Amino acid sequence: MTEYKELLKNKFSYLSKESIDTILSESVYMEFEQDAQLLRVGQYIKVIPIVISGVIKVFTSYKDKELLLYYIQPFESCIMSFTSGLANKPSKIFAVTEQATVALLLPVEKVVKWTKQFPDINQLFFKQYHVRYSDLLDTINHLLFDTLDIRVLNYLSEKSKISNEKIIKITHRQIASELGTAREVISRIINKLEKENKVIQHQDKIEIV
Repeated sequence: MTEYKELLKNKFSYLSKESIDTILSESVYMEFEQDAQLLRVGQYIKVIPIVISGVIKVFTSYKDKELLLYYIQPFESCIMSFTSGLANKPSKIFAVTEQATVALLLPVEKVVKWTKQFPDINQLFFKQYHVRYSDLLDTINHLLFDTLDIRVLNYLSEKSKISNEKIIKITHRQIASELGTAREVISRIINKLEKENKVIQHQDKIEIV
């Protein structure tokens, strides 16, 4: 894990040596398989993740429907976990790995102490607030102003970008689940996008043209 330590030190160069050494010595690295559930709604949060490699996707749910809020990519954290953890409130979101992921897990009780002991650590979470706020605004704007076919195409393009693959292994049911709609609706839209030469369908896979 030495290479991860060097990556973190370079990425978070605004943190003092004492701050980052403390974080690294008192946190733990964990590896998670793809599709591993890391957090569920109503769970009390004991650790705050910083993704080292891989991707975590964060959802909200309401009346048996789910909605993808944002992705946590390398050297990012989940600010909603940070907020709920520090307030000792149950989580309002759930999180699942998009791909195999390595994360540095910061104990909540330690983070509370660190933010007072090392004021520069607050910068880490302030920066994450800005990133997540922008992500959530984008999600709201897509919901309010984009037609569903545009949302689906943007969703697939983001998946392609994250995986660095033009052909994405995904089903219509999964797309519907993450966009908070019905599978039949997604199937009609994917067929429409294929007729418009924007995607090509394969068995349980979709190719971005």
